[in-house]
Amino acid sequence: MRFGVPQFIEIEDKIFGPLTFKQFLYTAGGAGICFLIYNFVSQLSTFLAILLIMPVGLFSLALAFYKVNEKPFINTLEAAFRYFAGNKLYIWKKEKRMEIRTEKKESSSEISYVPRLSDSKLKDLSWSLDVLDTNKPKGDI
Repeated sequence: MRFGVPQFIEIEDKIFGPLTFKQFLYTAGGAGICFLIYNFVSQLSTFLAILLIMPVGLFSLALAFYKVNEKPFINTLEAAFRYFAGNKLYIWKKEKRMEIRTEKKESSSEISYVPRLSDSKLKDLSWSLDVLDTNKPKGDI
């Protein structure tokens, strides 16, 4: 028995004409709030009601249709809210400095400086063997 695998799962279904369910909710909610503002504030002044309706209407239209970087505007608002409301703890990670140690060879009077790269003795040993191998003349093998 074969089952059909959905192909376009990122695309929302158009339920209310050309609008998705979320777009319909944003526009209907914005229209409802604009209607309430007009009913209560227009008794004082129609101009004041229009000034209050404009930002609410634009905000609801932005929520419904505006996209930032191909993502809905609500995601940008959520990220901005989390940024401004959240804690801001900046941690500076100090890098370790390389230690310089001296080792004396019994056969020679040279002082070689070997920087300590890590806290692992095995890594230090392998690094020092690599350095000592490159410092040897090729005839002393």
